[in-house]
Amino acid sequence: MSTSPAYAPLNTLKSVAPDVWIVDGPAIRFYGLPFTTRMTVIRLPGGGLWVHSPIAVDDALMAEIDVLGPVQCLIAPNWIHYAYVGAWQARYPEARCWAAPGVRERAASRDVAIRIDAVLGDEAPVEWAGVIEQLVVAGSSSHHEAVFFHLATKTLVLTDLIENFERRAVPVWQVPFLFLAGNLDPDGKAPRDMQATFRKGREAARASVERMIGWGPERVILAHGRWYPEKGVEELKRAFRWIL
Repeated sequence: MSTSPAYAPLNTLKSVAPDVWIVDGPAIRFYGLPFTTRMTVIRLPGGGLWVHSPIAVDDALMAEIDVLGPVQCLIAPNWIHYAYVGAWQARYPEARCWAAPGVRERAASRDVAIRIDAVLGDEAPVEWAGVIEQLVVAGSSSHHEAVFFHLATKTLVLTDLIENFERRAVPVWQVPFLFLAGNLDPDGKAPRDMQATFRKGREAARASVERMIGWGPERVILAHGRWYPEKGVEELKRAFRWIL
């Protein structure tokens, strides 16, 4: 198994490929459990920045971001990854926000104020067409996640469809829960409760995963846990063996 860069330091850009960076942020609590956070930044050919799953706003980080270029595209990639979009919109009011199906409804039900300019689908909008491919993974009754493939660097960007928490990065008491959920490194994958939501849509989900594999990614960036800087196709086949 390959290893990814350490999470530390937090709130700073880490280059992973030409015009592609990740930023590891502070943990966020979900259902009472601490989850590590990670966003991905891609610089588009025109110089604007595409920001996937924005993490908490941090002044030092924003200074680094501003050096790279103007923030143009904010991505809320699934129904639970939108917590900090509003803060980024306040800082970059001209940036447009694209969100996965279900984000608008969930944010409204929790009185979270974010502006969604467009809903993500299977075709890239003009802002990144020809640069980043995308797909909303089909088949789930509740989990709607858009995945992205940066063509120039063969980098696949996922959110929760693979979670791969390392023991060293979580509290000791959390390890048994992660093991039972099926998303503990080195065998990270979709949590079992998420897998269950694909029960009636397995064929559609399989087609989506096969399309991701067909892109031939060399690296796979995850929002939670150790990501894969190499052997991307091999890791996808391992992590999605429950659906293939």
